[in-house]
Amino acid sequence: MQIGFIGAGKVGTSLGRYLYTHGIPITGYYSRNAEHTLFAAKHTQSQTFTSIQELVEACDIIWITVTDSAIATIWEKIDKSHITDKCFCHCSGALSSQIFTNREQYGAFGCSLHPLYAISDKETSYKTLGEALFTLEGDQAYVEVFQKLFSDLGNPVQQIDASGKQRYHAAAVFTSNHVIALVQVATNLLKTCGFSDETALAAIRPLLAGNTNAVLEKGPLEALTGPVERNDATTITKHLSCLPDGYIPLYKELTRVLLELASLRHPEADYSAIEEQIKL
Repeated sequence: MQIGFIGAGKVGTSLGRYLYTHGIPITGYYSRNAEHTLFAAKHTQSQTFTSIQELVEACDIIWITVTDSAIATIWEKIDKSHITDKCFCHCSGALSSQIFTNREQYGAFGCSLHPLYAISDKETSYKTLGEALFTLEGDQAYVEVFQKLFSDLGNPVQQIDASGKQRYHAAAVFTSNHVIALVQVATNLLKTCGFSDETALAAIRPLLAGNTNAVLEKGPLEALTGPVERNDATTITKHLSCLPDGYIPLYKELTRVLLELASLRHPEADYSAIEEQIKL
């Protein structure tokens, strides 16, 4: 396989370095930023290309690792007269392979392959990509190629349907970005109690880490603790009475989800008092 990358940012560089360090040769990189191209090529012992078309002609598998909003633009720029039997792949969590429109009429293939992982930099993220699950969808011929490639590297690979990409990406955002938002909410509340940013984070660290470990080890149902699980309507009333107005709808919606879990764990319990409090 001749593998090339259009885009030499964090994702493209990290993925290329991950493959290269595991014995998969990389043909080269193209990026509008020459410095980024040189960095990625240097660390994968590969070529630098001066145009998109030059890279496409030299490669069998072309990864388009640019921002989501730029993928379609790059695809439109590619000369379609020389792409027969080539595969185009992107790493967007939200977009599917359908963004490579009309590829069939040119004899080309399309896939999306997304690492369910936070790639934070070019220098170190590739070292831990072996921990990532990859979600994969697209044309079956290359789905099988990527399935084998990453499975052989030790990565779990989950095939999904193109119609599920948006829900899948929303799940990833809940797991990563929304957790950050909840930590910020907790920090803001602690600061009103006299904590600084630093002491607030230090205070919640063992709670957050312990709870995360419990969820991952036992699952949300068995890890559930707190006033909802205890059916403690009085405490929830006190929380709602002291929260800033902007946080109350968030607290109620999260409590609603916790109630679903608590009802599964304690089907005999009467949660009507809490249900009444969290009506919007």
